[in-house]
Amino acid sequence: MGEKVYIFDTTLRDGEQAPGFSMTAEEKLQMAHQLARLNVDIIEAGFAAASKGDFEAVYRIAKEVKGPIICSLARALESDIEIAAKALEPAERKRIHTFIATSPIHMQYKLRMTPEEVLERIKRAVSFARNFTDDVEFSCEDATRSEREFLYRAIETAIKSGATVINIPDTVGYAIPEEFGQLIEDIMNNVPNIDKVILSVHCHDDLGLATANSLIAVKHGARQVECTINGIGERAGNAALEEVVMALKVRKDFFGDLYTEVNTKEIYKTSRLLCRITGNFVQPNKAIVGDNAFAHESGIHQHGVLSHRMTYEIINPEDVGFPMSRIVLGKHSGRHALKKRLEELGFKPTKEELDKIFEKFKELADRKKEIYDEDLEALIFQEFMKIEDQEPVKVLHFQVQSGDKMIPTATVRLLFKDEEREATSTGNGPVDATIKAIQKALGLEPKLLDYSIKALTPNTDAQAEARVVLELDGVKASGRGVDTDIIKASVKAFTDALNRAIVRKEYILQREEIREEGTV
Repeated sequence: MGEKVYIFDTTLRDGEQAPGFSMTAEEKLQMAHQLARLNVDIIEAGFAAASKGDFEAVYRIAKEVKGPIICSLARALESDIEIAAKALEPAERKRIHTFIATSPIHMQYKLRMTPEEVLERIKRAVSFARNFTDDVEFSCEDATRSEREFLYRAIETAIKSGATVINIPDTVGYAIPEEFGQLIEDIMNNVPNIDKVILSVHCHDDLGLATANSLIAVKHGARQVECTINGIGERAGNAALEEVVMALKVRKDFFGDLYTEVNTKEIYKTSRLLCRITGNFVQPNKAIVGDNAFAHESGIHQHGVLSHRMTYEIINPEDVGFPMSRIVLGKHSGRHALKKRLEELGFKPTKEELDKIFEKFKELADRKKEIYDEDLEALIFQEFMKIEDQEPVKVLHFQVQSGDKMIPTATVRLLFKDEEREATSTGNGPVDATIKAIQKALGLEPKLLDYSIKALTPNTDAQAEARVVLELDGVKASGRGVDTDIIKASVKAFTDALNRAIVRKEYILQREEIREEGTV
């Protein structure tokens, strides 16, 4: 199998310490359950002594989350360690993680302790923690700015006192990969009892090198990486779990038989859950989990990816649970991408038709940042449909009754190909009731694939934009509606999408009939 690299997730501790990323105990528990599904080895659930809320979160995670080792941070103080131990009591597998700074600047200005006093504190703290668990991790805070010989002594003392994991943090993101790799190698060669522990690293991203430093440390002998989902954490953040894990998986030619047991198919889902909980979304170009991580607009890139995915993608999106590669149509796109998207929408243009559409497409792309399906449909219908402005479905009137003590009920009156119809239906809410009433009146049951609504302007009288994606008998279509009333906006979007699907379906049937006649 090779050598395992343990993944120590500190999203709920170091990650949460970032401004704007605080989580409630309930949110932490929800996140911890997902981290367990992700199959990380250790979850640092919090800093139990920091607050009552942190204690509660650590305790609930220790009690309810099964699988990973549950860990709590503690300063090298007996009081902190006791609180951590109490919070971890329900855990099936637990670890106390204690730390103290070892750099001259921290010892002088923060701790106001001599090096010998720090060594004595390490000895006492680690020994005390061993009274509560056999799994004790010790961290030399600010290790990369510590004097080398003193760092060796601190590590050796911690191991002699009972530490099972030694963590080397690049606390302020100061290290450069070459020197950090050398530091790990020097520790391996100069601490006599280092073979008795797992050597860990915890890198920060102040110079944008956290992932690089973590990976070079693994190359030089570290076998645990402390990291966070989406790379969140103090200041510029921590090494991103998804980047570390996927680098080890993709670059086996470089890292050899090193592996993790992370379920990579849960990565994207875990990233999105964290975004929803914290309200902070990753930048579009974020590696592995950003919206653009598997998106292609350049015509050259699109042609390559459509011919063979690995021309421009070193990771299969499915391996990280990403929905799929995304071909973004814009001014840089070429014929191959346009043709592929048209076929996905149900259109199969001839070469001559494609040339005409492509010319119009390029004209439109020069005026818009991105071309949506609705834009392509408009180009198709404008160029090739014989009947202009087709709207098979027209909603003439709808009325909805809704309240906190009644079942939402909607009545609609509409025209379907000039035939007036009416229906009443109930639903889970006013929008759901109205959509169901429309379907009932039409006798159609399109499959709703996506529905979203957002405010275009501030305040309670904001313009609302609704977007709907549906499928009717295998034909997909999307629609858009805008109104100050969210129900009206939703009805407009639904009927817009439905009309597109109906017209597109009829258009496809007409084309097939023409082609069949041409082959007779």
